[in-house]
Amino acid sequence: MASKPFIALATTVFFFSLIAVNHFGKSFQGKLGEMEVVPITDAVGPESVAFHPLGDGPYVGISDGRIIKWQPNEHRWISFGITSPNREGCEGKHDHETREHICGRPLGICFHETTGDLYIADAYMGLLKLGPAGGLATPIPTHAQPQPIPFTFTNSLDINQSDGSIYFSHTSSLYHRRNHIAVVLSGDKTGMLLKYEQESKQITVLLTNLSFPNGVALSKDGSFLVFAETTKCRILRYWLSTPKAGNLETLAQLPGFPDNIKRSPRGGFWVAIHSRRCKVLSWILSYSKLGNALIWVLPVDVITKAYSVMSKYLGSGLAMRISEEGVILETLELESGNKMSSISEVQEKDDHLWMGSINMPFLGVYRL
Repeated sequence: MASKPFIALATTVFFFSLIAVNHFGKSFQGKLGEMEVVPITDAVGPESVAFHPLGDGPYVGISDGRIIKWQPNEHRWISFGITSPNREGCEGKHDHETREHICGRPLGICFHETTGDLYIADAYMGLLKLGPAGGLATPIPTHAQPQPIPFTFTNSLDINQSDGSIYFSHTSSLYHRRNHIAVVLSGDKTGMLLKYEQESKQITVLLTNLSFPNGVALSKDGSFLVFAETTKCRILRYWLSTPKAGNLETLAQLPGFPDNIKRSPRGGFWVAIHSRRCKVLSWILSYSKLGNALIWVLPVDVITKAYSVMSKYLGSGLAMRISEEGVILETLELESGNKMSSISEVQEKDDHLWMGSINMPFLGVYRL
């Protein structure tokens, strides 16, 4: 019976080798050349990048549940905080996915510029706050209106710096992060966009029935926010003020699966593209029964692991800067053969692009 897991894995690898082939049909401008690599020891996946209001950093969240801080003068990372008090078996060189529900998995991070607090969207621990001194992050009250929300897959966040409100995405109520590929294949629409208000300590549900809501970013004037709906390969705009308040509209349709979104100091937003969407996968996703059949036949953990392995070798990093009206301003693609197979986030600071990833043991830096 030992052949069954092998057959399942081989079938999954073959399936993803079909859908992972690049099918863009046209070349992209702005090929990224030489990229500096800032290595991370004994962990992977610096998904989100943040800089302290005073300029320190960058800070990133990694696969073992830690928030680490880069010390540029010493050329090394130091531990700054953790998202779970349970640290047994968390650190060290091993597959952290098997214990991320215990150790935590920080995905989105953002500083409050006035207080210096670091807010964290942890896939398993929910919305957390880490004080200026670091240490153990504190859970934010999870009671919501009209009913409490069990945080199964908290993902990304952004902060309105004028009033401290936090807007964040909850990717799925059915699947955890370690089975994220099942959210896409099943056509799951249990995702939500939420708002946390500092004064009332309340979490309000803004939108429901979303297909893998992911990166979140506020506009420069705070009148609207944009967020990625990963399964549908698009960026949506949700109006917060003006006569359009409460309206939802499609801002941009993308050639691949978007991850995090960050505002660019030069205007617009940087959208990280995790992987490209080919014709085969587009066809599969148009019939959710096919994806659900695959999940029924093969263990979800096997599917996710196979996809993770394949994406390291068949993907290529891609990011787009779009305007506040959804116009593509800049498209950057890593050179073929580059070590960074996928990009989870692009943070622009001081003429440098700091690029995160969900599966690489380093942070990428590119000088503009």
